[in-house]
Amino acid sequence: MELDNRLRAVADFVKSGHSAADIGTDHGYLAITLVEEGKCSHVIAVDKNEGPFMAACRTVKNAGMEKSVEVRIGDGLQPLMPGEASVICIAGMGGHLMKDILRQSPEVTEQAEQLVLQPMNGAGELRRWLYEGGWHISEEALAEADGKLYEIISSEKGFKEMPSDILLEVGPCLMRNKPPLFRRHIEERLAKLKKAIEGMSLSSLAQADPKYMIYKQKASELEELL
Repeated sequence: MELDNRLRAVADFVKSGHSAADIGTDHGYLAITLVEEGKCSHVIAVDKNEGPFMAACRTVKNAGMEKSVEVRIGDGLQPLMPGEASVICIAGMGGHLMKDILRQSPEVTEQAEQLVLQPMNGAGELRRWLYEGGWHISEEALAEADGKLYEIISSEKGFKEMPSDILLEVGPCLMRNKPPLFRRHIEERLAKLKKAIEGMSLSSLAQADPKYMIYKQKASELEELL
């Protein structure tokens, strides 16, 4: 099954030989691919909405993978038992929602060995939360799909030193490896910050907000990376 670049990067990070859960599976494409490519012998595909759940059921049936891909309906990790999935994949959600999903089912999260996450926003705070919770980032990638840039984060268990604020913002592994899309990644973040700074600069009240100086400092640090 052909995946777009975003889900392809998620699939590439999944460790072989493990059971996995695909949370927010939508049509089940990622779950099926992980089995097709021999990375996982069993994948649990979860979605909380009936439409995507039924779509995933049809996709799995059409692929003849009912024995390898189990589709469940439910919110976040709640449909999982502890230890059922050693790899948890969550793609296409905001970073804050991902944090909520992972911390609302600690008994499931703590039994996992790898988290592969593709946040639509809030990646910096998600990275911080991972380090604070005893995870560390092992790999990161950037992928372009439909003209948009996406961050993919793979984390594993084990406490390691918290990266600096700017590294949490841009990605410690991305900063180290500087993949081809890295400059665009920095430029897009910088453009958003500058737009926010410009808007706040029009109001003396907004300039008094501590966020104003934080944004200016962060913009300066990002410019140094270009």
